[in-house]
Amino acid sequence: MKHFLLFLTLALLPAAAAGQSLDSLLRDIEKNNLELQALRQAGAADIQEVRSQNRLEGPSVEYSPFFRRGAGGMASSELVVSQGFDFPTLYAARRKHGRLQQAAMEWQYAASRRDLLLQAKQLCLDLIRLNREKDLLDERQSYATRLLALYEKRMAAGDATQIELNKIRMDQMSLGTETAQNERLRTSALRELQRLNGGKAVSLDTRAFPPAPSATDFAALRDRLLAADPGVQAADAAVSASRQEVKVNRQGWIPRLELGYRRNTDQSEASHGLLIGASIPLFSNRDKVKTARLRLTEAELRRDDARLQAATDLQARFDELRQLRREADAYDTQLMRQSLTTLRKAVEEGGLSVMDFYTETDNVYRNLQERLRLETEYQKVLAELYRNDL
Repeated sequence: MKHFLLFLTLALLPAAAAGQSLDSLLRDIEKNNLELQALRQAGAADIQEVRSQNRLEGPSVEYSPFFRRGAGGMASSELVVSQGFDFPTLYAARRKHGRLQQAAMEWQYAASRRDLLLQAKQLCLDLIRLNREKDLLDERQSYATRLLALYEKRMAAGDATQIELNKIRMDQMSLGTETAQNERLRTSALRELQRLNGGKAVSLDTRAFPPAPSATDFAALRDRLLAADPGVQAADAAVSASRQEVKVNRQGWIPRLELGYRRNTDQSEASHGLLIGASIPLFSNRDKVKTARLRLTEAELRRDDARLQAATDLQARFDELRQLRREADAYDTQLMRQSLTTLRKAVEEGGLSVMDFYTETDNVYRNLQERLRLETEYQKVLAELYRNDL
């Protein structure tokens, strides 16, 4: 446990500035990302379409001229201006249905936003790991250069062999290859982040991972994160909208009304009157309530599945965090750093051969790399666990 606490402490020392830089980049991506911009525009269009479905239709105007044999010109005419509308309670029910549909759309956008920001954050965590690997490679390359200069002097004095010099040079070549691979991966990560940022340049030079929130009480954490999960909220909103759709269709039997004005002319005389009518949906509303109820059942099943999937995923992420903590406890960074210092001192003083030095230090560096990998995995799983807070 103390090893793990040291592991977290070392990761969080400069966390304030790093977190701010990472948060700032995520805010820029949220603002500049082209996919999110397109989703916002699509959402606005969908909302306008939902609202337009509950507006009055345009008035109807009909004019009919009549002609009769023996009459010069037009014998008579008829003008009808009418407006059709549904019963007022139906407009109110549809208005509420539209608001619930809009809420579901907004939660769906929130889920898409969350997933994209999680993708961006995990890319940032990979980039932080690569930055720290670069520092480790630079440190190794710097010491290899120093060791080479020392052994070239010893070679000139007859205290070193060509085999030892070649081993140091081979190590430099290997480090050069690893450095080039690291730079390639860093460039690739930056380009992907730039794409997510709408093509605008990004920079993330920090070596510090963001602070790790405390997650000891899983039950309380699960309830809070599920309540904030936009996927679950979207499913809940879809159920509410489907339930309201049932209520709307239950009112489908109410006749549709029509009011209007009628003017008839016959030669020089004209008559005026009101037009009152109703359209009775004897056939058009058939099975609509049944269909709406089936859709409500579907929405409820999808909601239950979304809740179960979200809860299961949270439990899996929480268990994975605990497993990563146990794995990280096996590594003592301070001990590995002390071992490197001791090995370097021994090889410089001639108490350790170059071959044995590289055998031992390679093992230490592999452990440092594994510890960094575990730290990165821990941070990425933590980001997934708290993705609803993005």
